[in-house]
Amino acid sequence: MIRAIAQVALNGLAVFLAAWFIQGINYDYERGVLYLLLTGLVIGGINLLVKPLVTLLSLPMIVLSLGLFYLVINGAMLLLAAYFLDGLSIDGCLPAILGGLVLAVFNWIRRIFKSE
Repeated sequence: MIRAIAQVALNGLAVFLAAWFIQGINYDYERGVLYLLLTGLVIGGINLLVKPLVTLLSLPMIVLSLGLFYLVINGAMLLLAAYFLDGLSIDGCLPAILGGLVLAVFNWIRRIFKSE
C-alpha cells in the first residue's frame, strides 16, 4: 500500500516538474496538491491498464527502433491522461514525448531505490 501511494506521488511530482520545465505541457497549479495526486493516480491507472496492451501491440516497432519507440508510447499515455484531466493540457507530440521521458526517469529512479 505504501509503495502504491509513493508511486502515485512520484507520478504527480513528475507531471509537476514536466509542466514546470517543458514548454507545451500546462498544468493548472491553482488546483492544489490533491489534484496533482489525482493526476498521478490517473497516470498510474493508465500505465497499469492500457500501457501493457499498447506495448504488446507495438512490440515490432519497439524492437525495430531498439527501444526508442517506447518513448512514443510513454508520450501517448501522457496524452491520454491529459484527455481525461481538464487541469492538464499538452500542446503536441514532442512535449508529450519529453514529458513521458520525465515520467520514465522518475519511474527508473523509483526502481533503483526499490531494489536497495
